Amino acid sequence: MSVFGDLVGQERAVAVLQKAAAAAADALAGGRGAGMTHAWLFTGPPGSGRSNAARAFAASLLCPDQGCGHCDFCHQVDIGSHPDLTWVRPEGLSYSAKQTRDLVLKGAGAPTLGRWRIVLFEDADRATEAAANALLKAIEEPPPRTVWLLCAPSPDDMITTIRSRCWVVTLRTPATEAVAHVLMTKDDVPADTATFAARAAQGHIGRARRLALDPEVRRRRDDVLSIPKSLTGVGECITAAERLVKTSTEDADAATAALNEVETAELRKVYGEGSSGKGLNKGLVRGGAGALKELESMQKSRATRIKRDSLDIALLDLVAFYRDVLAVQFGAAVELANEDRRHDIETLARNSSPADTLRRTDAIMLCRERLAANVNPQIAVEAMTLALRSPGSAVL
Repeated sequence: MSVFGDLVGQERAVAVLQKAAAAAADALAGGRGAGMTHAWLFTGPPGSGRSNAARAFAASLLCPDQGCGHCDFCHQVDIGSHPDLTWVRPEGLSYSAKQTRDLVLKGAGAPTLGRWRIVLFEDADRATEAAANALLKAIEEPPPRTVWLLCAPSPDDMITTIRSRCWVVTLRTPATEAVAHVLMTKDDVPADTATFAARAAQGHIGRARRLALDPEVRRRRDDVLSIPKSLTGVGECITAAERLVKTSTEDADAATAALNEVETAELRKVYGEGSSGKGLNKGLVRGGAGALKELESMQKSRATRIKRDSLDIALLDLVAFYRDVLAVQFGAAVELANEDRRHDIETLARNSSPADTLRRTDAIMLCRERLAANVNPQIAVEAMTLALRSPGSAVL
């Protein structure tokens, strides 16, 4: 199967990328290569598969058969071990200018295997302003065989000068049926569970897979969606906010604890800690303290990002709940993301007005904005739950 086979519901984007891969092969053979360019920007909503599309395109450029999906080159790209592919996943809240300059240097070399040198930059929107300017210089004057693949939620998330120099590939949210089909065929998920997960994830394939396969993820979702009917008083609002923030912190700790331990142990080993012998460079051991401090700083930033991402997923689940309430209030013939919560949705729809629902949705979106601006999570979420409590409450 072609490397593009995993891109669910992205037929238009796949056609563009396949045409470009053919043009790239033509350029390598001495042709004009019309339809191929050195900088690409993959955009689309969360879960649409931006990084998967970029990875598939990288494989199609590095594979002699334009992404056959079964050769060594395609396999190396899939696991991130191809010598001509630099795959960047920002670990923290932002990506610095120093990191970007190091990345530009890596992308400046000639390809090892003679085809292309590719830099795949996930979450490129996390680049700081200085980092974006450093990246711009590399994109403006790239080496002849270097290709930049940038991923961001929207073209507007990148500075105009970068966006204008990239070929933008826009991905869309896959249909529920397409996501459910992937879960059933690739993960052996029962049809009813697959449909539930695909609908609840609103087309986010990774989220749908976690909902389908992990009971703990489903339990946390149920906890979040039980919040609206639990907000009967101020005390309950404070308790719900505390529980939501605590759960996000626990998720982040669980996701990073094992990884942090492995990274720290490997770094200590590199700097010779615990070793002995005449040949041991004591200065090297002492020099590891600075590297260890830098690693701990990165790990702390990563934990903060994961905590924020976990909390944001919970807030988006609440937005989807109130979107369903609004759909019922207007009698819209649309699929409910939270069909399993229809009773709660219909009850709230009867006991409130569309204006109340819109106000509550605004309160959640304001909370997301405040969290993005580094407001204390507990304070931001408490303000949100208080605003959700009753029709007459104001957005704080």
